[in-house]
Amino acid sequence: MTKNQSVALVMAVAGVGLTSLLPAKAADVAQPAPRSTSQYLVPTPTSEWVITLGAEARLGPKFEGDDSFRLRPVPVFRIRKAGTPEKFRSPRDGASIALFDQGPVKIGPTAKLRMQRKESDSSDLRGLGDVNWTVELGIFGEYWATDWLRTRAELRQGIGGHKGVVADLSADVVMPVTRQLTLSAGPRLTASSGAAVSPYFSVTPTQSVASGLPVYDARGGLRSYGAGAQALYAWTPQWSSNVFIEYERLTGDVANSPLVSLRGKRDQVVVGTGLTYSFNIPALW
Repeated sequence: MTKNQSVALVMAVAGVGLTSLLPAKAADVAQPAPRSTSQYLVPTPTSEWVITLGAEARLGPKFEGDDSFRLRPVPVFRIRKAGTPEKFRSPRDGASIALFDQGPVKIGPTAKLRMQRKESDSSDLRGLGDVNWTVELGIFGEYWATDWLRTRAELRQGIGGHKGVVADLSADVVMPVTRQLTLSAGPRLTASSGAAVSPYFSVTPTQSVASGLPVYDARGGLRSYGAGAQALYAWTPQWSSNVFIEYERLTGDVANSPLVSLRGKRDQVVVGTGLTYSFNIPALW
């Protein structure tokens, strides 16, 4: 697949996802708002915002495609209008703000931080060099087909370690079990352009000599598919915790990279738990 074809595929995947989030007719906008993942809330004045801060501990591969694990902390930040319930969030969602929020449809900017990959992280990376931190900036669209089914698409452009395009599609069945406990699960799909995968999965002639891996040119396309599940518990109106598992199967040029096929594995699993605290601040506008 050529560079232009891979970028076109990523754009097409994201386009299909974003288009599918739009209601089929205007009447859909009048659907009930999606269920809160935390109904244990106290109404507050709309002249304030609610800030949610926290952290997650995630146990997953040392680097994408690896077959060994390490524990890493991940910060959590969310913001919403006071008086509105906290909406569902998947561990795979980028940090986002809904600038358009009309019933079941939400659209706005999103961002993800991709950690640097150091050659010293693993002996499997020896000779491949470092890949710097990457900030992925873009747009997200979210559509609640019913009050228990959320679909979401993100399209992001990388800045830093990679300069490619990444598209994420997901769907989650969201089921409040009690007033405080919410369970969710659903499928995942990711596509990336060649520029987004090459820094991590290509092997240049120089790297081949230094690492012992064969020369390889990783191109874009479908990157992975999988599923995830989460349990969220609201202890109080301020404090919440969650546990989750995310599985993905690497595919395409990413899965065929010698770094994965010879030294790693296609099946990637991340498990984690987190704790968040919410508080009010005066509205900034």
